[in-house]
Amino acid sequence: EKGILVSGATRGDGLVGENITQNLKTIPVIPLQLRRELPLLVVRGEAFMPKKAFARLNEERNRQGVSLFANPRNAAAGSLRQLDPKVAASRSLSAFFYEIMQVEGLETRTHWQALQLLEELGIPVNPDRKLCRSMDEVVDYCQEWAENRASLPFEIDGMVVKVNDLGVQKALGSTSRNPRWAIAYKFPAEQATTIVKDIIVKVGRTGVLTPTAILQPVRLAGTTVSRATLHNEDMIKEKDIHLGDTVVVQKAGEIIPEVVAVLPEKRTGKELSFQLPTICPECGSQVVRLEGEAAHRCTGGLSCPAQVREGIIHFASREAMDIEGLGPKVVEQLLAAGLIHDAADLYYLKYGDLIGLERFGDQSARNLLSAIERSKKGSLGQLIFALGIRYVGSRAGRLLAEYFPSIEVLRKASGEELQQIPEIGPRIADSILSFFREPLNMRVIEKLQEAGVKMEGERQVFGPRTLADQQFVLTGTLEKFTRKEAKELIEEKGGRVSSSVTKNTDFVVAGTNPGSKYEKALNLNIPILSEEEFLKMMGE
Repeated sequence: EKGILVSGATRGDGLVGENITQNLKTIPVIPLQLRRELPLLVVRGEAFMPKKAFARLNEERNRQGVSLFANPRNAAAGSLRQLDPKVAASRSLSAFFYEIMQVEGLETRTHWQALQLLEELGIPVNPDRKLCRSMDEVVDYCQEWAENRASLPFEIDGMVVKVNDLGVQKALGSTSRNPRWAIAYKFPAEQATTIVKDIIVKVGRTGVLTPTAILQPVRLAGTTVSRATLHNEDMIKEKDIHLGDTVVVQKAGEIIPEVVAVLPEKRTGKELSFQLPTICPECGSQVVRLEGEAAHRCTGGLSCPAQVREGIIHFASREAMDIEGLGPKVVEQLLAAGLIHDAADLYYLKYGDLIGLERFGDQSARNLLSAIERSKKGSLGQLIFALGIRYVGSRAGRLLAEYFPSIEVLRKASGEELQQIPEIGPRIADSILSFFREPLNMRVIEKLQEAGVKMEGERQVFGPRTLADQQFVLTGTLEKFTRKEAKELIEEKGGRVSSSVTKNTDFVVAGTNPGSKYEKALNLNIPILSEEEFLKMMGE
C-alpha cells in the first residue's frame, strides 16, 4: 500500500493462509518499498531455496543430528512458516513473482506488460521467459529448458504456458480448480538405477498395508533416495519386483520416489519374490482385500496401534488441525507413555504430563500445549478432514463444511443428502455413514466437544452464491460449454447438477437435440432454460 510492503500470506487451503509478512521481509530480493508509489498492488509469487543454499542447510542439519529436508521445495515451505524471522533469514531464500492480482493507479493489457511492470517496480521476476508467437515456439522453448534445467541455480519440474491477453484470460475464466488460460508442461522425470535391498510394510491410518522398497542409496533429482513406494501387491506383481532386483527409479512429480521398471537382464538367480502378509505386522489381526479394491487392509481398526498412531498424526497435520510441534516422534512418545489413546486425548494433556518426557523442556511443553489450544478454533472443514473418514480428503472436508453447519448436522445426514453435494458420490457417502455409526468414533467426537473443540462452522463462500441450493439438470448439446464446464459453473455459484429430472429439480437447461429429460420437465412444469437464458442467469 502506497508503495510499502504491508502484508504477505501463504496460499493456504485456497480460503485461509498464514500471515508470513515478517518472514517475507527477510528475503533479500523482495523490496520493502517499490521504486515508485502505487496506491495498492497485490501480487502472487513463489519463494524458493536455491540448490546451494539447500545443500548448505542439509549439511548443517546433518551436523546437528536433526532430520534432513527431502527437497528444496519442502525446505522453502518450512522456512517460510518459521515463527522466528531470524531462522527464516538464515535460510537464504529467494523469490519470483508472476501475477498481478490487483492494482490501483495504472492498467496493463497483457501478462507480458504486467511482468515488465513488476520489474520496473523492483519486484523480482524470472528472467527466463519468452513471448511466443506460435505453438511451435512454445514447444521449442519448453524442450530447450527440459534439456537445460540442470544449469539453473534452483530446481524446476516444468514450465507454465499462459495466454498473454488479459482480456482473453478473463473471457476464458476458470474452472473450480484451474484457470482455462494457462497450462503446466511437466518435464520427464529424472531416473536412476539402484538395487532393492528389502521390502517393508507400513500400516496406514485406514488400515491399508503399503509396501515400501528399501533401496541402495542413489542420487536422484538433487537428493539421496533410499526408499520408494510400491503402492500395492498388484503393482509388485505387474512389475515383477523381487528382493535383490536392479530397478529404475524416478521421482513422481519430482517429489515421491517410485520404481518404474525392473532390469531382468541384471538378475543373478538369487533374487527373492515378495508377498504381502496375511496377518497385520502391527497388531496380528487378519489382513483382507475387499472386492474391487487394490489395497489390502488390516481388520484391527482402532485396536491396531499403527492405525491409532497414524490417525493421530493425521489429526495433527497441517491441513487438518495444524498442531505445530506434534509430529510422528512426539505422538509415539505420548502413546508409549500412555498419555493418549486417541486424538481427543491431546486436548486433556497437562504441563506435568509433558515436562517429564524426553526432549521436553519448559518452553517446548508450553509451545505444544499452546498449539493444541489454538487448534480448538480451527475451521469445521479442517475438523471433518482431521477425523480421518475414509475417502474424505481436505477438499471434501471443506465441501461438507460448506453444506452442513456442524458435526451434529453432518452426523444426521442421509446418504441421499450427502450425494447432493458436488464431488460426494456413493462411496464417500457410505464411508461417512459408516464412520458415524461406529461407537468408538462417536466417543472421540464427544470427547473433542467436551474439550471445547469448535464443532460448528460458517458456510464458506466461493464467490457469489447466486444459485445456492438450486438443482439443475442439463440436456441436449450446449454451444458455448461442454457439459463438464456448465456443471462446474453452476457449482461455483452454489448450485447443484443432477443427472435426472425429479420434482426437486429447479431448472432444466436445454441445448440442441434435448432428450427425454426435456419431456419430463414439461410434464412436471419445471422451468426450462435455453442456453441464452442460462448464460444470463450465470452473468456470463
